[in-house]
Amino acid sequence: MEQISGAAETTAPRPAARRRGAAPDPGVWRFVAATEEASVPQTRHAVRDRLLAQGMGGERYQEVVDDLLLIVSELVSNAVTHAAVVSPRLVTELVIGDGWVRISVEDAHPYRPKALESDLGKLGGRGLLLVKSITLQAGGVCDVERTGEGGKVVWASLPLPAPRRAEPDGGGWRV
Repeated sequence: MEQISGAAETTAPRPAARRRGAAPDPGVWRFVAATEEASVPQTRHAVRDRLLAQGMGGERYQEVVDDLLLIVSELVSNAVTHAAVVSPRLVTELVIGDGWVRISVEDAHPYRPKALESDLGKLGGRGLLLVKSITLQAGGVCDVERTGEGGKVVWASLPLPAPRRAEPDGGGWRV
């Protein structure tokens, strides 16, 4: 079980051995953290470790893993910056499904953020615009939803790369 300030994890059982080139193991994991700066790298590392443990290591998944880690960093950072006043904790959820992966960050603040271009002279203020751009470029979708308790969940779902076509017997292509 991964711990980030008392995080809880749930998942489907893992197969004993992975097939080379197999899709990542599906599951759902929740990481609970205090709404403070130290939670940004802690959450990013916990998500990275879980992605790798589920079989998303190697060149095939490098781009989607990099995208997810940037997205989770931005979403947790936004929650820390804007929601800490009314939300003492945040919950990051990682879901791996059949052909897709979703990352979400939930906090108790009721404000619905918008991806707006900010003054280029200001430092910061472009996190959600960056998340939206990365998600769309990867062929995914992102949104903000209200929770039943009045807070919000900001999420992004990305497609997983298709398996590469296997090389014919002999290890190389023949012309």
